[in-house]
Amino acid sequence: MQIVLTGANRGIGHAMYQSYQAAGHDVLGTARGHEGFHSLDVTRPAEFAGLAQALDGKPVDLLICNAGVYLDKGHSLADGYAPEVWAQSFAANVTGVFQTIQTLMPNLQMAEAGKIAIISSQMASDTRAPGGSYAYRASKAAALNLGRNLATDLKGLGIAVGIYHPGWVKTDMGGDAADITVEESAKGLVQQFADLSLATTGCFNTWDGRAHAF
Repeated sequence: MQIVLTGANRGIGHAMYQSYQAAGHDVLGTARGHEGFHSLDVTRPAEFAGLAQALDGKPVDLLICNAGVYLDKGHSLADGYAPEVWAQSFAANVTGVFQTIQTLMPNLQMAEAGKIAIISSQMASDTRAPGGSYAYRASKAAALNLGRNLATDLKGLGIAVGIYHPGWVKTDMGGDAADITVEESAKGLVQQFADLSLATTGCFNTWDGRAHAF
């Protein structure tokens, strides 16, 4: 299976990358200037040409849009959330996801049953509104909406789209107080991606297979 995984150099992305490699899959992992991975900054539109070239003529069975940022953690409403934080958050978490998918559409269509997995967050859900983290929440909500609409448009092409909450994970982003380890999250997500099909396209699921409220 040919897999493309953005943000593969650390955290959950790296754990998934290692898991797929250990299982014998052909994995192209991307990262921003990190040795051993295809160089791709998803906030720089010009860099996607290199991704298309690297995969020219190759079917992509599974695209995992994992790269993302959380730039407004701990910001104050009084003096935080500068315009550049909003711009960078949406560039990475929304535009970057869309352009990755758009770039690899020819490859996904070559596959027998192409799949797209978008890593969003429970913080995208409008059923959870404890306040704060406005830029991150808004960008992840937009990624969720993007995935849901792509699921509608791509179903006729035989491409399934799933959106996922990876759990509260012990990473640089999640912190030491988080609920689960990187390995637990990655193992659960890998299983969720395997279960994704046209019958479940448009799903918003947790890492352990529970349907999440939109």
